[in-house]
Amino acid sequence: MTKQVSAASVRQKYLDFYKARQHALVPSASLQPENDPTVLFTTAGMHPLVPYLMGSPHPLGKRLVNSQKCVRTQDIDEVGDDWHCTFFEMLGNWSLGDYFKKEAITWTHDFITRELGFDPQRLAVTVFGGDDQTPADETSYEVWRAIGYPPERIFRLGRKDNFWGPVGNSGPCGPDSETFFITRDYCAKNDPNCSPACNCGRYVEICNNVFMEYNKQADGTFAKLPQPNVDFGMGLLRVASIMSGSSSVYESDIYAKAMTYLHQTAPGLSVKSQRIIADHLQAAMFAISDGVTPSNVGAGYIVRRVLRRAFRLANQANLEPHYIDAIVDGFVTVYSSHYPELDKKRNAIIHEMRDEEQKFAKALGQGLKHLEKELGRMDAGETVISGQLAFFMFETYGFPLEVTQEIAAERGMTVDAEGYEKAYAGHQAKSRAAGEKLFKGGLSDTSMESTRLHTATHLLHEALRRVLGTHVEQKGSNITPERLRFDFSHPDKMTKEQIDAVEKIVNEAIERSLDVHLENMTVDDAKARGAIGLFEDRYADRINVYFIGDFSTEICGGPHVRNTRELGKFKIQKEENGRRHQIYRTTAAW
Repeated sequence: MTKQVSAASVRQKYLDFYKARQHALVPSASLQPENDPTVLFTTAGMHPLVPYLMGSPHPLGKRLVNSQKCVRTQDIDEVGDDWHCTFFEMLGNWSLGDYFKKEAITWTHDFITRELGFDPQRLAVTVFGGDDQTPADETSYEVWRAIGYPPERIFRLGRKDNFWGPVGNSGPCGPDSETFFITRDYCAKNDPNCSPACNCGRYVEICNNVFMEYNKQADGTFAKLPQPNVDFGMGLLRVASIMSGSSSVYESDIYAKAMTYLHQTAPGLSVKSQRIIADHLQAAMFAISDGVTPSNVGAGYIVRRVLRRAFRLANQANLEPHYIDAIVDGFVTVYSSHYPELDKKRNAIIHEMRDEEQKFAKALGQGLKHLEKELGRMDAGETVISGQLAFFMFETYGFPLEVTQEIAAERGMTVDAEGYEKAYAGHQAKSRAAGEKLFKGGLSDTSMESTRLHTATHLLHEALRRVLGTHVEQKGSNITPERLRFDFSHPDKMTKEQIDAVEKIVNEAIERSLDVHLENMTVDDAKARGAIGLFEDRYADRINVYFIGDFSTEICGGPHVRNTRELGKFKIQKEENGRRHQIYRTTAAW
């Protein structure tokens, strides 16, 4: 496996392999999560499938496959090394209470060895070794042995390495079984017990089968799930790069045009900086194409951060004005056959990026004024700019430490770099803690409170359309057990009379005790029956439509109550302009 392998060919082989085994193809969901308020972006293939993993029937059946676009920023400081990216594609297949460990593991091995051509002698696998909470996964171990793996290449690891979930304190979880490519025959750390748990680089993960067979309960005990599921994931670029004999995903065909351009136009930048520019523009491109524009809140703030990080590095290299166009076009070309929306939205994507670049340039100018003011306040003879001030310049105005150091040097001063790093590390710790807090919930966030509020979004959506007009469209939502936030398109802020009217309509629908029921149908049938939905390309051939009496008909994945009488009194707490382009937010609770 030394010839370069295209990511597109791997993706197609994977989809074809599982479609031949009766898996229905699910289009990639938007990067804006629809049914999981605990994350800012879709970070894995399972996120759009949360209601179905919890037991709701999927409109396409019990066997599913797709290639899901994902954005993760938890490891953003590692982006630019050989394997970490902000944006990536996750190949996934699922069994929703259908086949289980034997079929899942056998098909995984067959695909990797027969379709992709991996040498079975260069593969190792892991299984859960068991502990005092849940027993060892002997079934997976025996399946790998039956396939032909010797005991020395089947590693029994602990809960940290081979047990997935639950995401929160309770919920679905289970052992997993990972497959690794063996890069060399020795451990770089000379550890005689080297295993895939060792971070020496000898073992590179290819894919992972998660077997959701337990439900961790509130008291900490584990009970068997009535519907065990299989959740498989494989990183597309990582596999294509290993097959090509590459030591980095940035050497793949996906990055070829962008990296060649940066090598030629920014030779003074480090390879890592070039990779960061390419990766961050790619991530922003996909996010913007899914409607996430740069802003100061939520997912929009992440887009702003990654763009400005790329802009800072581009400024250091004095890249020509149209570098954004060149890099975006490089990615659009290689992705257009699978994501045609990128080509359609190419001009809008570049417009958003250029607009943000202009705002960043303005922020730099304001930053210089602020820094000059702060320097003027320093005592005479003081020659060191504090690390706190240097970090403030970075966080608020986008000044890299190097820029502040250059300005200081021009004045015969220095910067407390150690203090800067300390402040930066503290910021990272707070961001990581906030991210972990945000992620808590996920599969386990199916409380009755959240279910009631999710159902209420249907009523609110319909009421807004009746009061403000049928131009109103949902642009996002965020639901916690305490309240719901509903983002919608509208040119003007709502008046008090309009808010009162919407609230009255919702409560009247609740008081009517309307039944809520699900119907599975084609997209054309859903349109004909007046279902509310964006009807974008990402919808599958068949979809779930929820009917709330004669009041609301909407495409959705759940969860929902059975009757509106379960909802109680509905109260709009506030309404505000949440994003530019006149997207308003209504926050409500009981």
